[in-house]
Amino acid sequence: MPKVLLSGDEAVARGAYEAGCRVATAYPGTPSTEILENMVQYREIYVEWSTNEKVAFEVAFGASLAGARSLVAMKHVGLNVAADPLFSSAYIGVKAGFVIVSADDPGLHSSQNEQDNRFYGLFAKIPVLCPSDSQEAKDFTKLAFDLSQEFDIPVLVRLTTRVAHSKSIVNLEERVEVPVKTYEKMKEKTILLPQFARLRHSCLEERLKKLTEYAETTPINRYEPGKKSIGIIADGVAYHYAKEVFPKASFLKLGMVHPFPKNLVKSFGKQVKRIFVVEEVDPFLELQTKAVLGRLGSKVIGKDALPRVDELNPRIVQNSLLKSALGGLGRISATKPESGVPARPPLLCPGCPHTGLFYALQHKDVIIGGDIGCYTLGALAPHNTMDSCICMGASITFAYGVEKGLGNEDKRRKVAVIGDSTFFHMGIPGLINVAYNQGQVITIVVDNRTTGMTGHQDHPGTGKTLQGKITKALNIQAIAQACGIEKVYTVDPYKIKETKSLIRKVLAEDGPAVIVSSRPCALLVPKNPPRSVSADRCNGCKLCLSLGCPAIEIAQGKAVINDALCVGCGMCAEVCARGAIV
Repeated sequence: MPKVLLSGDEAVARGAYEAGCRVATAYPGTPSTEILENMVQYREIYVEWSTNEKVAFEVAFGASLAGARSLVAMKHVGLNVAADPLFSSAYIGVKAGFVIVSADDPGLHSSQNEQDNRFYGLFAKIPVLCPSDSQEAKDFTKLAFDLSQEFDIPVLVRLTTRVAHSKSIVNLEERVEVPVKTYEKMKEKTILLPQFARLRHSCLEERLKKLTEYAETTPINRYEPGKKSIGIIADGVAYHYAKEVFPKASFLKLGMVHPFPKNLVKSFGKQVKRIFVVEEVDPFLELQTKAVLGRLGSKVIGKDALPRVDELNPRIVQNSLLKSALGGLGRISATKPESGVPARPPLLCPGCPHTGLFYALQHKDVIIGGDIGCYTLGALAPHNTMDSCICMGASITFAYGVEKGLGNEDKRRKVAVIGDSTFFHMGIPGLINVAYNQGQVITIVVDNRTTGMTGHQDHPGTGKTLQGKITKALNIQAIAQACGIEKVYTVDPYKIKETKSLIRKVLAEDGPAVIVSSRPCALLVPKNPPRSVSADRCNGCKLCLSLGCPAIEIAQGKAVINDALCVGCGMCAEVCARGAIV
């Protein structure tokens, strides 16, 4: 079979295909998005963008209980949304192999936290596999399906951003067709009434005992002999960092980190004088290693030397080991980062429709709950139009909570800004809560007709599925009314004067309202001819800069528009009081 260059996400998709997966679901979230996007090419697998991660989990788990191998993928914080069915699925078990892929994000490249989802395996009592490169991403995905089916349990595959997005050579293999099993009713297994759940808990503990025995002998947990003066325990991409810097050390590479291979670690601890645990982000391996080694745990060094924040790299690993007086292991010189490279602040794209809305919200005496998406950048200068960013859907509930917390003494209107995909994901329950409990929140849905931040995936409002099929396009305005909101407005944010007028009107009214700011993402539509500035009319007032458009700058005291960046949206022309932009 051929060798190909694949990212970790692409390799997971390939592994699921080769393992006979039939159903795959997800909600897009970096760094996991490309898994489902690459599974579309495998016509043997049904794939979908689900409404949110909880829905995606339950759909894939249902397919597993029906007898079809299935996979669900999400970024790390997505597993928080799916935590409820996660814990129940561990009790229930599976009928056909069921794999959960969590793509963690050390370094917060595109996330609100750095949580370490290996702990979900410990908490939910399910196995956790941690691939270190693309070949392992494919192989571990296939192994996860087999383990799931053999031990009657969901299996979590934990990627990190570097594994998900880095590319390496992968050996391809043929697909193994796994027939769908005949559906049968299994109420003692699948219905978690207390009398059944008690039995399933006991069953889960027995399955964990067998998995613990497996963890001690599986080849994905392997001892690599080297110098006895130092031993390194590592998983995931951290293994490659440590191996690159200290190739002569003894290594215990862990591919299956839960259940923890206690006897393997004990044996390793007896063979080396000192142990360094290299992992991202939390001390998951370190805590268990110290517990297993008992009095020998004092020779274990982990997060005392390595940082608990941000992702690792060879230079950080090298410096941490050297500071701990562990030199003499054949270290390499780490590459120094580029110096003098200008920082690029995060900005909304030229022509982004959110720009017009945020311009209209500037300098308003309101409290604004923000949400997760491209539009979160509205919190930054020059807009400064958000007071919070907590999690998916929390804009509406935050604004409502502030309203109740401050009471009638605070006369400022409470506003929520939420994207269209996020509205379908988790915003609707919050909006219902506002209507039901007689809140006064003004909810603004910034509808750019796509899931923009993760690369333009479809959602229930676009009228198209992940597989490209035309489907029902849900109407946000109608949903808002069905949730109990009587005042529902629609505005085109490119029309700045109309947008400002509508916002002034709604802020002056009583009661809850919904404004749908509707205009497709500028990256999805053809560019218009670029605008230009008449130098004779421009007086250098810089009012146009308050849009925050990266295509506009000041040169020699006058506004200048970069032709290469401008999409011809015309918002700047509406803002300019002197008519200098033509």
